[in-house]
Amino acid sequence: MKKAFWIVFLILVLDQVLKIWIKSTFYLGESHPVIGHWFYLHFTENEGMAFGMKLGGQWGKLMLSIFRLFAIVAIFIWLYNVTKKGAGNLLIVCIALILAGAIGNILDSAFYGLFFSESSFMQLATVFPKGGGYASFLHGKVVDMFYFPIIETHFPHWVPIFGGDELVFFRPVFNVADSAITTGVLMLIVFQKKVFPGAGSEVAK
Repeated sequence: MKKAFWIVFLILVLDQVLKIWIKSTFYLGESHPVIGHWFYLHFTENEGMAFGMKLGGQWGKLMLSIFRLFAIVAIFIWLYNVTKKGAGNLLIVCIALILAGAIGNILDSAFYGLFFSESSFMQLATVFPKGGGYASFLHGKVVDMFYFPIIETHFPHWVPIFGGDELVFFRPVFNVADSAITTGVLMLIVFQKKVFPGAGSEVAK
């Protein structure tokens, strides 16, 4: 369990330090190249779903936040149980990554609206503003900053519907927490025979 704790702790520290820095020093929409023209730090915010996806309305936001809280509890119980059963390190790492990512984003949703003023294209956010934060508990926005427009071009004009439109790959902007969740899930899929030994034979029976 100690190994899982340190994975979760380190990812949360990296995630929150970077988010707080971006939130407090970048204007909304501000972008700076890190590596050439294909990796940028680009400040944007979303309603809480991975890679900028949204669930509309205040009730949708609240339901999403509550769902994520239950998911965090379920993932933690899963991690605790597999650790008690002496599961392999790979499975523990995968679950710890997913748990860290889920906690990282719910912290934004739960507290950033209380602690920060609204970010805008003209004004930097401030911490603990006099008039209070920009949103209530569980209604904050998640801070995203990693943008990888590896390919920037246009669809050929002969392509139906999209002909001539801008084509950007990879368009979504994401954060450390999103990366941790995605990495954990992909590792579970790619290494499923190692992390779930005997699962295939059970199905065969």
